[in-house]
Amino acid sequence: QVQLVESGGGSVQAGGSLRLSCALSGRTFGGVIMAWFRQAPGRERELVAAQRWTGGYEHYADSVKGRFTISRDNAKDTGYLQMSSLKPEDTAVYYCAVDLSSFYINLSITSYEYWGRGTQVTVSS
Repeated sequence: QVQLVESGGGSVQAGGSLRLSCALSGRTFGGVIMAWFRQAPGRERELVAAQRWTGGYEHYADSVKGRFTISRDNAKDTGYLQMSSLKPEDTAVYYCAVDLSSFYINLSITSYEYWGRGTQVTVSS
């Protein structure tokens, strides 16, 4: 009942910035949690940032605190991840995901019922 499409990935030099977008379509519920995950080659998929769609509640991985900002435009049904001061270790495929079952943010990937196809982010030195 929910479809997600990521965009905005690309290649950037270390220290640069990118903004990822996640367009949501289909029926969503009031307590929906929207999150960004990433997966680098040979590594586990990890939570980067998450937010309650109604606002006022966010979570960030320690590795991105102070550099990444999660936000949304409810009228456009679109979530965003603003990434600044990018580092080579940020290189990964970034995925948008939605959890329709939780009011509070869950850190486990198994809690998220719907996923986008991902967008590649490459940061070079």
